[in-house]
Formats: sequence, C-alpha cells, structure tokens
Amino acid sequence: MGKFEQDAKTLLDAVGGKENVTAVTHCATRMRFVLGDPKKADVKTIENIPAVKGTFTNAGQFQVIIGNDVPIFYNDFTAISGIEGVSKEAAKSAAKSNQNPVQRVMTMLAEIFTPIIPALIVGGLILGFRNVLEGVQMEWLGQKIIDGVKQVMPDGSPRYNTIVDVSTFWRGVNDFLWLPGEAIFQFLPVGITWSVSRKMGTSQILGIVLGICLVSSQLTNAYDYTKAVAEGTLKYWDFGYFSVARVGYQAQVIPALLAGLSLGYLERFWRKVVPEVISMIFVPFLSLIPALILAHTVLGPIGWTIGKWISAVVLAGLTGSLKWLFGLVFGALYAPFVITGLHHMTNAIDTQLMADTGGTGLWPMIALSNIAQGSAVFAYFFMKRHNERDAQVALPATVSAYLGVTEPALFGVNVKYVYPFVAGMIGSSLAGLVCVMLNVQANAIGIGGLPAILSINSKYFGAFLLTMAIAIAVPFILTFVFAKTGLFMKKEEVAEEVVTVAETTEAKTPAEIISPLTGQAKELSTATDPVFASGVMGQGILIDPSEGELVAPIDGVVSVLFPTKHAVGITGTNGVEMLMHIGMDTVTLEGKGFEAHVQQGDHIKAGDKLISFDINVIKEAGLVVETPVIITNHTDFPAEIIGDLPREVERGQAILKA
Repeated sequence: MGKFEQDAKTLLDAVGGKENVTAVTHCATRMRFVLGDPKKADVKTIENIPAVKGTFTNAGQFQVIIGNDVPIFYNDFTAISGIEGVSKEAAKSAAKSNQNPVQRVMTMLAEIFTPIIPALIVGGLILGFRNVLEGVQMEWLGQKIIDGVKQVMPDGSPRYNTIVDVSTFWRGVNDFLWLPGEAIFQFLPVGITWSVSRKMGTSQILGIVLGICLVSSQLTNAYDYTKAVAEGTLKYWDFGYFSVARVGYQAQVIPALLAGLSLGYLERFWRKVVPEVISMIFVPFLSLIPALILAHTVLGPIGWTIGKWISAVVLAGLTGSLKWLFGLVFGALYAPFVITGLHHMTNAIDTQLMADTGGTGLWPMIALSNIAQGSAVFAYFFMKRHNERDAQVALPATVSAYLGVTEPALFGVNVKYVYPFVAGMIGSSLAGLVCVMLNVQANAIGIGGLPAILSINSKYFGAFLLTMAIAIAVPFILTFVFAKTGLFMKKEEVAEEVVTVAETTEAKTPAEIISPLTGQAKELSTATDPVFASGVMGQGILIDPSEGELVAPIDGVVSVLFPTKHAVGITGTNGVEMLMHIGMDTVTLEGKGFEAHVQQGDHIKAGDKLISFDINVIKEAGLVVETPVIITNHTDFPAEIIGDLPREVERGQAILKA
C-alpha cells in the first residue's frame, strides 16, 4: 500500500471521481487538476485530508497543495485512479475549457501585462518623485538667497517656490529622471508588442521591431496629434493613389495589443505554410511587413478609437453625476477582481487614461483597496497574535498588502475566513466613494499600497491621506466587530479551538540552518507566487541568488528530488523538513539549465552541493530566479530568522533557526 493511497482515494472522490478529472499534473508543491465540473469539488473534505495543506484555484486549474511529498502523492493518485498525468503546459491548455471568453481574455491580458508591470511601477515612482520636485510648494521668507538669487516678493510677503525653482541640483535630478520616465511610458507599445510575442511563443525581436515602428520619431507624436490636425502639419506617406497618416502611438495600449496579436498570428500561420528550409528568410518578412501595414492603416486607428471609448466611459464614471456610485462599486469589487484575475484589465485602462487626460482617478482607488485588505489582515493578526501559526501567516501578508501585493493576504487569510475579506471590501468601498468625490488623481501607476501617495498629484495629497485613513481604520475596526458578533464568519471558525504547538516543540533543541545560496535574502512574503508568499507551504526566507549553486542547508536525507531538478526536499536528522524551489514556474524548463549532484535517498551534510543551475537560462525564459527556502513542517519546527532582512548572504552563513 502506497504512503498516500488512502488520502489519494479520498481526494479522487472529493474532486468528483475519475470522470470529472479532465487532466492532472503536478509541480514541486501541488497537484494541478482540470475538472470537468469544478463545482463538484468538495473543498472542505479536501482540506481535511491529512496530506493536504490547502487548495487554490487559478486560471481554470484546481490546485491542491501537498508540499515536498507531492511526487509520491501524485504517483499514488495516478495508481489508484488510473488517470494518466499530462505535462503542465497540457494542463494549462486543457484548463481553458473551464474558462468563459471573458476569463480567457483576462488571462491573456494578465500574461501580457505581468512582465511589464515592474517597468510601469518604476515609471510611476519616477513620475511621483518628479511630482514632488515640481509640484510641492515651499515657503521662503524675506531676503533668503537660494543659488545666489534673492527670493523677494515686491511687498516683502512670503514667496512660494517648488523644489526645482530653488535648487539647481534637484532641478538637474528632475531633468535627468525625465529620461527613464519618457522611455517607460512614451515607448510603452514596444514593451507590449514584445510581451505579446513572448506570450504567443513567436519571435520576440520582431515584436520589439514592430513596437519601435509604432513610436518612431518619423511619426507624428500621439501627444501632438490633435495639434497637428488643427494646424495642418500632420505627416503622411504618399503612395500616389492614396496616402496614409504617419501617426505615432506613444503610450497607447490597445493599438499595440492589436498590432502585436496580428504579428503573432501571422507568424504562426507562415510557420505552418512556408517550408522550413526557407522559413528563416520568408517568415519574418511575411509576418512583420503585413502586421506593420495593418497597424498603421486599420488596427492602430481602431485601437485608438476603442481606447478613447473605454477611457471616456471610465472617465464618465469618475466625474459624472453618479461618480459616488462608481466609487462605491469599484472600491468594493476590486479585491474580488484580484481573485478572479480581472484586475489586470485596469492596467490598460489606467494607461489609457494617463495618455488621454494626463492622469488617472482609477489608480488611487486600486491602492486604497490594497490598503483596506492589508488593514483587515492586520486586524486578524492582532487578534491571533498569540497563535504562532496564524501570526506567521498574517503578519507577512499584512506587510505585503500594505506594499501593494495582496495575494498573500487574500488567499492566506481574508478569503479563507471571509469576514476580514468583507471588512476590507466595505472599507475600500467607502474610501473609493470619498476618493472620487474629492476628485483625487494620480500622475501614474505606482506601488499599490501605502507608498501609492508618491504617485498622487501633489494638490491631492491631503485628500488622499484622508482616504488612506478611511481604508486603514474602517476594515481594522469592522474585522474586530465581525469577529465579536460572528457576522460573516464560517461556522467552523466560530467553533474553532486554538491549537498550540508549544508542547510538541518545547523539548526540541533549536537547529541552525545555513544559507544554501549566495544572494540577497528577503522576506518570504515578497515571493511572486502567492502560495509561497502566504506561508501556507511553510515558513522561511526568499533568496534571490547571484550564483547558480545550491548546497544543503542542514544534515539529513534527500527526501524529494524533482525530475526536472528545479526543486529539492530534505529531511533533517532532527526531523526538520525543508523545501528549496529554484525560481518560479521553472518546472516549465523541463530540466534545461539544471544539474543535480545528488539522488533521492542520499545522505548529505550541510554545505554539500545539491544542484547547479544556469541563472541566465532561467531569466531568458522570462522567469524569476527567486528561491524560497522553507521549513514545511513549521508547526512542529517554527522558523526564526537570524538577522535583519533584506540583506546579502553567502552560502554556509546561518540564516534560520528551527
């Protein structure tokens, strides 16, 4: 009988039986199901299975979190079910059948915008900083001399100046920062067409070239289009029989999306038609030139018009007579959008609003929603602070949400227990109402939490601080009220008894764990994967490696070595169970760039070489290299971080105590 045979039988019944499983696969930590009818999955029964640490639904896949032993569990599951597993990519493909057209579009937008979000955030921070330098007025009295110039009003009254008015240094900094700010937003179509090509698996360099052809200096800048039409200075390509306007699409989202998709589909088509021996010559030419013609004759103008319509509708909601209702509804629904993935559409809308109006009133409400969910999970932490297991999940999730990443808070606490989630929605709704009534505007997309104030137009700083106070206080108070009254609480939570692990850990001697990698150590809550970030898989740290060598952090046995060599589990001599997962979604590389120096079952000493990996291979595939180093049986061996984070660490340096 297999180790997990009984648990696997229970899971098979709980997901609706063999006939309800369209596809199943697994990664280093979880089983991934594509179910014919997701509603048949009995989540409560599944989460009560001893081997199961939780469930997670994303992009049409029902994911069951197992941990280090997932390969063994998977083998037992396929043995008792008779279901043959498929590759991760095949499971993703099958998962599309569980998505309606809207979900498929949102998934596509998520996969396109996710790689360029870091650039948008950096651009937002730059614009926010320039906003402070150019917009915040300061009072200079009397005869004060700044940079050799007397700051005197004719009547001797106080004179108000911005920072760039009174400091040559900061004026230079402001001018210099214009360079990356323009590169990110004016040339945004280049990033979009590149990301579309990457998502479709076509030639990324062609996507970059197409994007450049949408923002070239030969074209009339999109920001000058209206003026050029009015003055009759709009440029044209003259073909004799007809002419085409030379219009640039700086900062435009939808024209770039449509152009990128046309290029991708054309390249896919020509790859099937053109013989392989001449494909290198003809496929790029027959893909790029038609896509470019379509972009400047049909898709660009259509996309521009659609973008204007969307921008106008949202702007009407933000400024119309029913804007109070828009603020209430959007504030309440943004967190549910995050759960379903629909929130990715707001990136395109925000960018379009900035291109059309010079600012966005949508982004401030997004930031307030993140703050509200962070406040709700913080209240939960405050109530459960004496329960070590709950506190270890809730506190990092709070910090993450306040810094704009809400998935750990949502999936780790708020949605799981419902009442903090509802409290956050109510607080966000009220903050959104006040936000639109005060017409708060952001100059750009930034970090969607407390630091979001850096992206707010300086004249709205005071108003935004008020809305932040609402987003912090209301959810915090309501979470306590709901917990006290039992409102919105699950029945099982109302009757839940606090389980302490003190008795099981009291007699254990703390074990020192060394760093398996050289690189920057960070809080685990900053991980891009919400399952790791939420702490549901275990407690520990995140390391962004600077060298491609992973060593053993403790003495023990290699309990799990994933076939693709991207993850390894170790059971220590004192019972500590650890998992190290090199990069995120690196299972898709199918072992490329990884070399294992041990086998499953090997006895190892701390510092022994486990896996070598090529950081460049991982990054070239568009994946992150950050590596969670976690204690999976943390309820028996609570993790204690040695030293402050973030910081640089070396292999062999003590980083944790268990």
